Amino acid sequence: MLANKTALVTGSTSGIGLGIAKALARQGANIVLNGFGDVEGPKAEIAALGAQVAYHGADMSKPNEIEAMMAYAATEFGRVDILVNNAGIQHVARIEAFPVARWDAIIAINLSSAFHATRLALPAMQAANWGRIINVASVHGLVGSSEKSAYVAAKHGVVGLTKVTALENATSGVTCNAICPGWVLTPLVQKQVDAKAAALGISNDDAKNLLLGEKEPSMQFTTPEELGELAVFFCSPAGANVRGVAWNMDGGWAAQ
Repeated sequence: MLANKTALVTGSTSGIGLGIAKALARQGANIVLNGFGDVEGPKAEIAALGAQVAYHGADMSKPNEIEAMMAYAATEFGRVDILVNNAGIQHVARIEAFPVARWDAIIAINLSSAFHATRLALPAMQAANWGRIINVASVHGLVGSSEKSAYVAAKHGVVGLTKVTALENATSGVTCNAICPGWVLTPLVQKQVDAKAAALGISNDDAKNLLLGEKEPSMQFTTPEELGELAVFFCSPAGANVRGVAWNMDGGWAAQ
């Protein structure tokens, strides 16, 4: 379905980003990975699916590095047809105690990076009259939680950016939508589980159930594979007139 298309997925060396990259690779897309940590493992996983794969290590808090990454993707594969803005970080603290540097970093990586990558991807998509921009927001783009001011503000911003991008390209073949996951057992969330287990002196499984029970009625983690299949749907002909939505996969979290 996506043969000869190129997908750039930010923050894709693990977790949700890697799950989405693999789902798009299975449909025949070339993949440009981005992120920190192990790179060779994810590249091998993508290559094993029969896709061409490249990597750029741009720091998503730095606009000049995002520009270099977008230029690299265009040099490698011609243009970016599918942009998945997924890179994100988290910090938990009450507003009055929130470190200013952490606020600035979260806004830069979780929100501003999506703007920079989008503005750079759009001209080639518009020229081709086909493109898919998928912003990985969060259920926290729809509702709030205590002690997550920067993350919630950034993710609400991502949902707003998604709507404007969709509206500005509404009569074209370029769509923009947001995915809003609930709890996904990524390395980021596992750290929260570990911290809860340690703080309360309970098992890791009990800590997971406690985490889910607070917010997610299904008592199930959403998986990167499920999120990947939603991204594939957005890229499919069936998703051609899905524009500007914030589609939550959250086990009923936002329905409460």
